[in-house]
Amino acid sequence: MNTVALKLEELPHYTYDDYAQWEGDWELIHGIPYAMTPSPVLNHQRISKKIVIQLSNLLENCTKCEVFLPVDWQIKDDTVVQPDVLVVCGENFNGKKLETTPVVIFEVLSPSTVKKDRSLKYRLYESAGVKYYCIVDPETKSADVFLLQPDNYSKAGDFKDGRMRFDLGPCVIYFDFSELFTTK
Repeated sequence: MNTVALKLEELPHYTYDDYAQWEGDWELIHGIPYAMTPSPVLNHQRISKKIVIQLSNLLENCTKCEVFLPVDWQIKDDTVVQPDVLVVCGENFNGKKLETTPVVIFEVLSPSTVKKDRSLKYRLYESAGVKYYCIVDPETKSADVFLLQPDNYSKAGDFKDGRMRFDLGPCVIYFDFSELFTTK
């Protein structure tokens, strides 16, 4: 069998303009498309909902910070991601996409996203300047929290329960991780 290996420069390299034309759910990282399928399982959705509810309640009196569910965040012309839950402070976005760097990102692991969330997105969020990156693992019922200092992430904690202080700039919140893994 004659196999031909492609060189990196021979692979297609997509941009936001290409991405904006695609149907379905995609992320574009360094010009490479990633399908966002299958849809997250029910437990993933439950945990994401608990994160959003708690953050919304904690940010209720903060006029500068807002929590979002997956939304297009364009980091560069060839990089657009949709974090599970994100907190943006300061100027928010108008229109179809976010271009401001979030202060906090939560990614809830799924079997199909573990490697991407723990390595590729870790490095991407670190280089983009996301202050806090929280990786929530429904299987182990734990969350790894990383804090940017100043150019690299350091582990701020590993939580199965307990609270962590997040200094968002305009406000400070205390997130309770024990609420994420309860059955209801």
